[in-house]
This record gives sequence, structure tokens and C-alpha cells, in this order.
Amino acid sequence: MMKISQEMRAQLETVKKNARTGTESKQPFNRIVQSQVDQMKQDELQRVMEQINVQGERLAKSRNFRDLATFKRLVKDFLKEAVSTGLDLQKSHNFSMTGQSNEMVIVKKVDKKLLELTEDVLNEEKKVVDLLGTIGEIKGLLVNLYM
Repeated sequence: MMKISQEMRAQLETVKKNARTGTESKQPFNRIVQSQVDQMKQDELQRVMEQINVQGERLAKSRNFRDLATFKRLVKDFLKEAVSTGLDLQKSHNFSMTGQSNEMVIVKKVDKKLLELTEDVLNEEKKVVDLLGTIGEIKGLLVNLYM
């Protein structure tokens, strides 16, 4: 019986040793995978931002509701992606004087600017320069959100 328990102990130690080396080798792989996932998310945010730029220029020229709706949808998609995935990675908890996180303040500002943009498109007297200014402010807020 003594011999069996020594053999079992030796096998148990071997299993533990293999398990330890197995997890050690998985960590770098996990980091590599996470790095690739992070890069893909950044690429997606940049792709949506480029679409927002193009759509913003189109909206400033055409001033029609279809382009406005497309612009708003792209901004919404960007915010959803940035808040749900991108900001989870950084977990930067900067709070303002009122106790709100800066990310929430930026999202609220973007929402306010989108409402202003809608009003500007509805107001036929607004100049293209004013539309471009509001679109530029929205893009600036979006860049602040994920940088």
C-alpha cells in the first residue's frame, strides 16, 4: 500500500506541474488574443468615425432628412460601440464636480448637439457653415470619448 500511495503522489505532482505550465503558457496567448480584439475594436471605431465624416459632409451639402437620419444612426452606432466595448477596456473613472463620469457628460453633450443639428437642418435659414460647425463639435466630442 505504501508503494501505491507514493506512485499516486508522484502522478499527482506530475499532473499539478503540467497544469501549472499549461496555465502559464495560456496567459501570453490570452494577452495576444485580447490585444487583437482591442485592435479590432479600435479599427471599427475608426471606420465608423470615417463614415461619420463623410456623412457629415454629405449632410451639410444636402440638408435633407435622410442624410440627417443616417448621420444620427452612425453617431448612435459609434456611441454604442465606444461605451459598450471601448470604454470598458480603459475604465477611466474621471468624475466631474457634480459626481458624473466624464464619459456620461460627453454622451449627454453629443445628444444635445444632435438635437441642435436637427433644429439647424429644419431651419432653412441656417448657413452651411453653422451646420459644419455643429457637425465638427459632434465629431470632436466623439473623438474625446474614445481617446
